[in-house]
Amino acid sequence: MTLTASKLNGFLIFKLPSAYICGVRTKSLNSDSCVVTVRHMWINQNPFKSMFWAVQGMAAELSTGALVMLSIAESKKKISMLVLSNEASFTKKATGKITFTCQDGHLIQDAIDKTVATGEGQTFWMKAIGVNQDGVEVSTFRFQWTVRVKA
Repeated sequence: MTLTASKLNGFLIFKLPSAYICGVRTKSLNSDSCVVTVRHMWINQNPFKSMFWAVQGMAAELSTGALVMLSIAESKKKISMLVLSNEASFTKKATGKITFTCQDGHLIQDAIDKTVATGEGQTFWMKAIGVNQDGVEVSTFRFQWTVRVKA
């Protein structure tokens, strides 16, 4: 099965319903980059009338994780994936439509090749940048992913 943006949105409905209900949607996905959006609304806001940081985190993680999922699918190997660590910074109040873009697809293949060759887990960092409708950066998330061949 080829992983596409629309298939990923269907996946959210059944496997990550809280992200789907909060409005997280994949807009584009290819081997190099992934774009995920989420719109500020009453269900995902904090008491300060901006988007709750965890909702931003769901969208940002999906933009990186979708690239890992795609690379694993293309490898045709049984490989597990897991977030090991994350960091975030917030630079502006998140209101309106926020678009998270990850362009780190090139980082994954080397880790997959190494885990297949050695059987040992491999880690790598990926970054997702969130911008508002005006193109102003509102947050940046970094996720440390680990991949390992399944036994």
